[in-house]
Amino acid sequence: MVEVAPQLTPEEEKQAVRDIAVATEAQTKVGDTFYLITQRWWQDWLEYVNQTSIVNDGSSSEHQGAVSSSALKKPSCINNSDLIDEAVYEDSATGVELHDTLVEGTDYILLPKEVWNKLHSWYGGGPVLARKVINTGHSQTDLSVEVYPLRLELHLMPKGDRSSIRISKKETIGELHRKACEIFDLTPKQVFIWDYFSHQKHALMNDMERTLDEANIQMDQDILVEVINIKTGGLSSHQENGSINNGSLAPATSHSSIATSGGLSASKFSSRNGNSESHFQNLNTDKAYGTSSISTRGATCGLTGLLNLGNTCFMNSAIQCLVHTPEFARYFREDYHQEINRQNPLGMVGELALAFGDLLRKLWAPGRAPVAPRPFKAKLVRFAPQFSGCSQHDSQELLAFLLDGLHEDLNRVKHKPYIKSKDADDRPDEEVADEYWANHIARNDSIIVDVCQGQYKSTLVCPVCNKVSVTFDPFMYLSLPLQSTATRSMTVTIFTCDGSALPAAYTLTVPKHGRCRDLIQALSNACSLQFNEKLLLAEIRGHLIYRFLEDPMILLSTIKEDDHLTAYKIPKVLKKTKFLQLIHRREEQGTGNAQSPVGWKPYGTPLVSPISCDDTITRSDIQQIVHTMLSPMLRTKGSGAMTTSNASTKSHKDSSIADPIKGDSGSSKSMLSEKLPLQLVDENNACIDLTVGDDKVVKLSLPSMSILVFVDWSQKLLASYDTNHIENLPEVCKHVHVSKKARNEPLSLYTCLEAFLREEPLVPEDMWYCPQCKERRQASKKLDLWRLPEVLVIHLKRFSYSRSMKHKLDTYVNIPIHDFDLTNYVANKNNTQRQIYELYALTNHYGGMGSGHYTAHIKLLDENRWYNFDDNHISPINEDDVKSAAAYVLFYKRVNNDRSSASNGVDSNLNSQNINSNS
Repeated sequence: MVEVAPQLTPEEEKQAVRDIAVATEAQTKVGDTFYLITQRWWQDWLEYVNQTSIVNDGSSSEHQGAVSSSALKKPSCINNSDLIDEAVYEDSATGVELHDTLVEGTDYILLPKEVWNKLHSWYGGGPVLARKVINTGHSQTDLSVEVYPLRLELHLMPKGDRSSIRISKKETIGELHRKACEIFDLTPKQVFIWDYFSHQKHALMNDMERTLDEANIQMDQDILVEVINIKTGGLSSHQENGSINNGSLAPATSHSSIATSGGLSASKFSSRNGNSESHFQNLNTDKAYGTSSISTRGATCGLTGLLNLGNTCFMNSAIQCLVHTPEFARYFREDYHQEINRQNPLGMVGELALAFGDLLRKLWAPGRAPVAPRPFKAKLVRFAPQFSGCSQHDSQELLAFLLDGLHEDLNRVKHKPYIKSKDADDRPDEEVADEYWANHIARNDSIIVDVCQGQYKSTLVCPVCNKVSVTFDPFMYLSLPLQSTATRSMTVTIFTCDGSALPAAYTLTVPKHGRCRDLIQALSNACSLQFNEKLLLAEIRGHLIYRFLEDPMILLSTIKEDDHLTAYKIPKVLKKTKFLQLIHRREEQGTGNAQSPVGWKPYGTPLVSPISCDDTITRSDIQQIVHTMLSPMLRTKGSGAMTTSNASTKSHKDSSIADPIKGDSGSSKSMLSEKLPLQLVDENNACIDLTVGDDKVVKLSLPSMSILVFVDWSQKLLASYDTNHIENLPEVCKHVHVSKKARNEPLSLYTCLEAFLREEPLVPEDMWYCPQCKERRQASKKLDLWRLPEVLVIHLKRFSYSRSMKHKLDTYVNIPIHDFDLTNYVANKNNTQRQIYELYALTNHYGGMGSGHYTAHIKLLDENRWYNFDDNHISPINEDDVKSAAAYVLFYKRVNNDRSSASNGVDSNLNSQNINSNS
């Protein structure tokens, strides 16, 4: 019976636990007991003992003492039932079973024995869930709490009985032997224990001093308990195997402590499963993989997991893709040491290649024991400190570093020659491309180049002098943008400046994540834009032009649904051109009886017309330009009613209206018999009356590209013009609606490739120095594929970064698994061979920015079967499950006529059997 302790205040309870934590700190040793306690109850207790400071909150100690304990929501008895798997049958062998997916820090925490005893004496409850501390490495400080001991299935032969048992991985074979005899009531001398992996006898476990860990016994392993007559003898000693269990361990390297804020911190013991991301390094030891420890179970080679060392899933997924690349598997399993380049100043003196080769050999060795990639990570962070620590990193960035680093370590060129690139000089592309490639190979020759490097053609065109520059550059992988196929409707009103038509609104369907160039292209098609015309896109706010959308790369997502857009149809380029902005104003009346005028206020939609700075422009010329722009709205008398002028129906080709860019000093001046009330804003922001001084020249030397002219619409003037056409400017999208089909339409990998190869202007930060202009220009750039590698690596750009935000795209991309045909995307038409690729590996990213989890889907080519590699857990998957919105980096292999090249470089007789789905 538990002794009832005296009633303590919350502060006294907290102080008592603090004292125990301090006393037991740094004293944990093998064999110590830790206890699981549900996180839910622990959190309630933390809130209870920390409420004193909240209640006090600057009040007097007398007030604090007046607060009763009952008011502080003291927790009820400890209830660990939510950690228990009630569905699992409890027998004397296994006892209470935990849920398999518990996560430390989320579902439970670990308490030292003294802390548990104290809490249990105060609150009672249970059930009691005790776990032992074990040693997981060569050092005595490599300790872990074994939250999930091995669960083994014992098969008694020849009787056929079965029984489950829980036993520590650090227990000896002798202890397993003793327990088996106890469970089945057997005489020890008649019992032999077999490694019964996959229900086959693999090794006789007769070394009674060896641990189960060393014997390669894994979670949910089958063990054969064979009862035979010892007189028959005839048993040969089989080779035994070392292993690292894939169970969940908790490193016992630190203890609970009182947080500086006054609250008791949660346990720092990490006991998370290796399949999950952890904030602590997994402390399992890296086994020696000598000949004596290689498994002889006959399992498929290449199905070996990598232990998670603490947020190293980004590295594990990338490594698995590389080691399952057939050419790399063959190369690093043979003698590659003669190609190590230790003199290359760009390399890692061969250490990275040696570490990777050693890791690849372990992963391809027979057996299923997960490998801890600590030696490799140690070499990695030595040369790439950005990947140090236990933070999550980008798998693609690691891949890029690895491919480049392995290339430099294995570069067959010991002394790189200096080669100056020659200009194309209108030579045939084939000749220039081969020259560039030969120059590249003269300095870069390695297994990485042989397998992964291709070549693309890069064409730059100067926007001023039209100078064309063509280069042929190597690539290691392609980074493709995720250009969504989702669409949106946008309404834009088009205005003419030559009086040829009334304003017209067009509603168009454009890519939701497109750019202004997409909208302008759609508008041009809709309004049948002539070859000598262009559209000037503008955003209207408060009846004024808020901004011109001149940059074709502006994202359409920056334009909101309730914005107002106009497009002005103007003649194509004239040098030294400014834009006349006609701002409409009308007189607003005050409220009340007097209804006195309160001033001229902007209304309607501004009109725009280009003006050539090369010509002399007078005030009467501006009058004429404005008359031309307003002419479609001019009312004419007919049949006793005012109607809109037929100017709006004139054919643009037949229009006799003068060119608005230049004034017309001829007969068209007859149109100015009635001057419009126009005012021009000069460089001093003063208004100049344009109804007087017809011949006075207007200064166009303002620094701004716009010349502002106000037209004041009196009631008399409104009677002559129908201004309704400029007043009701529609919103971009009045009714927001995107069809379900548009939202869910899958994005094709071909579409992503086409977006990557599309011609577009360089960003201002990356302008090109034109050798002909001798200035930096925002040239247009066009990429074309020219030479494709044996293995094509494709990176889907799911992550975007800016100064203000980071964002991840969870766009589903329809990835071809078979028959990825790139033939038509290769610019080198002299290469008549079809370029067909097949997917064999990819990395996946689940979750958001800066966190999440990486896995790999890999096809064992010899088996023709797909597997999911999730750190140390490997399971078969269907080919239909390979595609998902998490796909991140894709590995494609060229399909050759000679199918023998599709082998991973592993002997087929080692791959005759499949392994269980759990690894």
